[in-house]
Amino acid sequence: MGKIGRNQPCPCGSGRKYKKCHGWLGDSAPNASTSSPSDKMQVEEWHRAAERIRQAQQGLGRPIVGLKIDDHQIVAVRDKVYFSKKWKTFPDFLADYIKNKLDPAWGNAEIAKPFADRHPIIQWYDAYTRYQQKTIETPGEVHSAAVTGIVVCYLGLAYSLYLLDHNVELQARLIHRLKDPGNFQGAYYELTVANILIRAGFTLTLEDETDDASKHCEFAAISNHTGKKYWVEARMRSIAGLLGKTAMDGGPNGNPIARLIPHLNGALAKPAADERLIFIDLNAEPEFNQGQKPSWLARTIKRLEQYELEKLSPGASAYLFVTSMAFHRRLSDAPIIVAIPFGLGLPDFNKPGRMRLTEAYRRKQKHIDAYHIAESFAQYTNFPSTFDGSLPSESFGGGAMRPLIGATYHFDNINGKALIGTVHSATVTEQEKKMYISATDTEGQSHILQFPISDQELADYKAHPDAYFGNVVPVSKPITDRYSLFEWLIEVNKGLSRETLLERVANAPHFEALKKMSASELLAEYCEAMVAAFESSGVKLDSAGTGAAEAAKVT
Repeated sequence: MGKIGRNQPCPCGSGRKYKKCHGWLGDSAPNASTSSPSDKMQVEEWHRAAERIRQAQQGLGRPIVGLKIDDHQIVAVRDKVYFSKKWKTFPDFLADYIKNKLDPAWGNAEIAKPFADRHPIIQWYDAYTRYQQKTIETPGEVHSAAVTGIVVCYLGLAYSLYLLDHNVELQARLIHRLKDPGNFQGAYYELTVANILIRAGFTLTLEDETDDASKHCEFAAISNHTGKKYWVEARMRSIAGLLGKTAMDGGPNGNPIARLIPHLNGALAKPAADERLIFIDLNAEPEFNQGQKPSWLARTIKRLEQYELEKLSPGASAYLFVTSMAFHRRLSDAPIIVAIPFGLGLPDFNKPGRMRLTEAYRRKQKHIDAYHIAESFAQYTNFPSTFDGSLPSESFGGGAMRPLIGATYHFDNINGKALIGTVHSATVTEQEKKMYISATDTEGQSHILQFPISDQELADYKAHPDAYFGNVVPVSKPITDRYSLFEWLIEVNKGLSRETLLERVANAPHFEALKKMSASELLAEYCEAMVAAFESSGVKLDSAGTGAAEAAKVT
């Protein structure tokens, strides 16, 4: 596809700039002719796809508020505005933002100290600058590099501060705790948990930490998906020599679950008017067995099951996430996150056992907030690169804009001729590194066009295959067991009406019982029957997998 300058006249003849016409995606119709209901629906779909891409990059919190004016990038964080000429990417902004929030004078004072005496954040800053020196090929130009432990430590902290500041409030007391080496670890892990919850779609409300009259949790979290409110407690094992801890306030590095139960008892001792979310980080070495499970996993589950059976107070319950996010131990390595969800006093959440697919699905929907949290852990090591949620290949790559389904484009040199065509479908073949487009020209003739794509464009497509071409579509996922097939069938058939579903199950022996079910229950029954039909036809599926939020190892 020929590259058209964003400020050049659009080749459709509208007289508008290309970026405001067929090379444009914004807040109103692409051109004056798109006033019919079908076109309005297409524009709405473009917006929906763009929002899907933005949320995949930024999470479900408030969008980044950024504006480019001349050579200045402006970023608004809640009620404060920041600007600079040198910010080309969002991580550029984060690197300056954390310095501003922690006070440059404090940072310079720490840098003046011998390295071993510096605050952990300033030690990370030193390692991060060395990482930049090693990975930046040409100063002042946008580049990409592998995310390592130091990136997640330093930029992860900066992003957590930003998310709390932008979505809730960044209290001076929290900043004070961060800058105090003795309190740094606790504040750091609380920020990590806040980051994960905000990205998962929770609204946080902070507790009054100056109130010493009573015990209380760190903060409350309200799910934007279900409306449920949770009280949140976050604790992390202290180890002498790590994260500012000394022999006076840190323990030995040995048994990673040594403080698991004391931390759990402390969290449960805090009063909570609603359901609980408890996060306990083991601060463990990233060691795994041959099955790629954490070396401490079996002991952790056994200990929690024993606690639940023998020590848990009647009626007490909590969604417990046992984590190990020890990026600080391996600053030069690829980051690894381990998060183990456990339903403490919740017999129908993430517990082993055989059950019907419909029952597994019902349980997952009941505890869906915990599943969203588990998914958010997997995104913690990802950072937005653009300010507006656009694709890096379009913001930084300098390539042609991707085609949007339903838009009309000018294609150069198609069999030696120019072609103006409306795109109806598009796909990418990863092995060939090519884009295939089905388009109809102004005379109604159909064409199949193919174009090479760059590595960056391919990376963007792989990151957002469900929305890359401007239409949100279901994306095929690996079918690994009966439950993954069942959920895929749920997604594919969720648009069927209750009447259609009843027609399709009319020959079921328990049809009278099915008629009394809700639409969602009927859909689940129908999809379970479809799985059974697949298996009866000879398709072999692993019976393991019941939709459990299993131990997550993320690299």
